[in-house]
Amino acid sequence: MTYREKIDGFLSQKIIAVAGVSRNPQGHIGNFIYRKFKTSGYKVYQLNPAASEIEGEKCYPTIMSIPEKVDAVFVATNAKDSADVVRQCSEAGVKKIWFHKAFGPGNYTEEAVRLCKDYNIEAILSGCPAMFLNADFGHKCFKFFLKVSGKLR
Repeated sequence: MTYREKIDGFLSQKIIAVAGVSRNPQGHIGNFIYRKFKTSGYKVYQLNPAASEIEGEKCYPTIMSIPEKVDAVFVATNAKDSADVVRQCSEAGVKKIWFHKAFGPGNYTEEAVRLCKDYNIEAILSGCPAMFLNADFGHKCFKFFLKVSGKLR
């Protein structure tokens, strides 16, 4: 499956959870992507085990605590927590995960990637939904540079 097919498959989902929204939202990718999905018409849930509310909206500690089935999960947690998110996805029947990664190491570990394979979860290992959802100029540039550098996979 191509990168673009994975992106299209993920973005065709209707109910998305964002793991790793922060109680200190300024400049945090999880909060930004949560808002991006929300303003793009998705039903989206916030995940943070240490908060019951973020930016005035309900936040859930786990994927299983969300009151309806989630179709896909975007991961913006600390990489050390990514394998736990994958385990939660497996338990909840979620088959699509997108791990945030721009120019750094990304928000996942090799264990998380291996677990995705073990659980038959389709994983996107690079990029950001903001490059595809009404992309601003900066995200269009990120997309271009990541694409020409071969880092979108």
